Amino acid sequence: MTQTNFRPLSIPDVDLRGFWGERIDAVAAKTVRILYDRCVTAGMLDQIDPSRPVPAQRIPYHVRDGFTAGTVTTQMFWDSDIAKTIEAAAYALYRRRDPEIEALMDEVIDMYARLQQPDGYCSSWYIRMQPGRRWSNLRDCHELYCCGHMIEAAVAYAQATGKRTFLDVMCRYVDHIATVFGPNEGQLPGYCGHEEIELALVRLSRETGRQDYMDLAKFFIDARGQQPHYFDEEAYRDGRDPKNFHFKTYEYNQSHLPVRQQTKVVGHAVRAMYLYSGMADIAAEYGDDTLTDALEILWDDLTGKQMYLTGGIGPAAANEGFTAEYDLPNESAYAETCASVGLVFWASRMLGRGPNRRFADVMERALYNGALPGLSLDGATFFYENPLESRGAHNRWIWHHCPCCPPNIARLIGAIGTYMYGVSDNAVAVHLYGESTARITVAGAKLTLTQEGDYPWAETVTIRLGLDQQAQFALHLRVPDWAGKATLALNGAAAGPVALDAAGYVTLDRAWADGDSVTLHLPMDARVMLPHPRIKADTGRVALMRGPLVYCAEAADNGADLDMMALPASLGAVQTARVADLGGAVAVDVTARVDSDAAWGNTMYTTNPPRAETAVRRFIPYHLWDNRGAGEMRVWVRRAAE
Repeated sequence: MTQTNFRPLSIPDVDLRGFWGERIDAVAAKTVRILYDRCVTAGMLDQIDPSRPVPAQRIPYHVRDGFTAGTVTTQMFWDSDIAKTIEAAAYALYRRRDPEIEALMDEVIDMYARLQQPDGYCSSWYIRMQPGRRWSNLRDCHELYCCGHMIEAAVAYAQATGKRTFLDVMCRYVDHIATVFGPNEGQLPGYCGHEEIELALVRLSRETGRQDYMDLAKFFIDARGQQPHYFDEEAYRDGRDPKNFHFKTYEYNQSHLPVRQQTKVVGHAVRAMYLYSGMADIAAEYGDDTLTDALEILWDDLTGKQMYLTGGIGPAAANEGFTAEYDLPNESAYAETCASVGLVFWASRMLGRGPNRRFADVMERALYNGALPGLSLDGATFFYENPLESRGAHNRWIWHHCPCCPPNIARLIGAIGTYMYGVSDNAVAVHLYGESTARITVAGAKLTLTQEGDYPWAETVTIRLGLDQQAQFALHLRVPDWAGKATLALNGAAAGPVALDAAGYVTLDRAWADGDSVTLHLPMDARVMLPHPRIKADTGRVALMRGPLVYCAEAADNGADLDMMALPASLGAVQTARVADLGGAVAVDVTARVDSDAAWGNTMYTTNPPRAETAVRRFIPYHLWDNRGAGEMRVWVRRAAE
């Protein structure tokens, strides 16, 4: 097995402060308990606990074209929701030891230990709700998907608490799965309709040192889309017509072609992101350039033709995913929180083969603007969809019949330190900036790397190095594409323009000593963003960004005239201000043209242009919208004539 070039740090090796520290505190203090309580209220533990009577089904089946009664209900993947809650709790326990939360998680884990069958099988749905149906419909029913999230939770919980019960349960489950699926005679050449287990098995292999778990992940990726098609064969065995299913195409779950032949990002957005994440892991672990080449093509398709400015992906609710190139409506945008979480996963794993801002810049954009809006500032309410425009009716909710997004964004925030850094034998990469302290072993030395600076609000980042001995290694510092006039100073010397390598990083390869420091200045001028001319929804519109953040106008600051406002492509004087009721976030105040309809009366159409005046309008970071009550919001506003 080829060693990965760069691997992320583990959770306990990074301490967060500042922006991300505050958000982890909210997750630890409030979100995790909310997730647990709402899982209990939904009835999830009644389904999992084998000591309780088998409960009545609480969420009805989807009865629609191609799905007959008794086929698909969101209740069949409750194991994944509970697992992500356990994982989020594990990360929170690093931040804030909470014996009560730990005891609750231990209790749920004990339920799974008692639920597990003698052969290792451990799905609450197929043990309790539909016994005798295991492995009968991988296309629709999420068995391996649930297992993947349970694996991730088990690894995280063992690392956080030192308790191996859940990890042992999942190792036995995976050992069973490895007897059922594989390329050998008597095994099923199958894979899940909802990808996730692939990346989870990589994580389990790294935790346990078991190469067979890595090989199983590779099998699931290599088998996908091969002919004869597994989902066809599975349907025939189960007495179903393989053509009679809701989405009518295997593009929906990215099994229409073998993965190395896929060139378009299609189908369900979350499934696609999880698949590509697993592919990237396997590409790095096995040094598989064929997978990397395929992923590069898919990356260009997504980021060049199908991604919102925010890093949101998947514009359509009908398939929770992709439609056509440049089809990016604003008000009806689906842009599921989980999809942007998945994009962060994929981008991070693309960095496994070396630093590259092509991936890290998108990781940062999706993190701040695509995923983070999914959790309110206080950690108590959530978004599932993330439109870029609202008339005031789209608001954060307490819970959802498909509650996948709340624990997903919570576990991402709790694990943010693992996305910030990468390390190889003789190099350290800083992919994301934020106040933090990382403990790293590199080039035979113990390094403490400390970031200082109020990022993403302030422009200067200082990195201080503490070493137990002098060491020669490369320090790779990402210079975001938006920071065109970045400067760097080493050990207090006069700052000068950065010299970027081909990957968009500053690389300082030298003998480092205890007390060395690097100061990076990343200018955060507010900038107007123009859309691709093929994006019809944004024709004649502009948007505003500052640093890594997409900004929006909200009625709370500007009243109800957002559609009357227009911004020039070239901004004039711009002011920034801290907003106390948004946690001290930096707002941008710009001079806009505001049309007036005062003289129109009941006339809807006229040859006369509207009267206009100039006025200062406030834009706030998009991830913070709807934290101050219901109201209108716009990311893209009209472009003023110049």
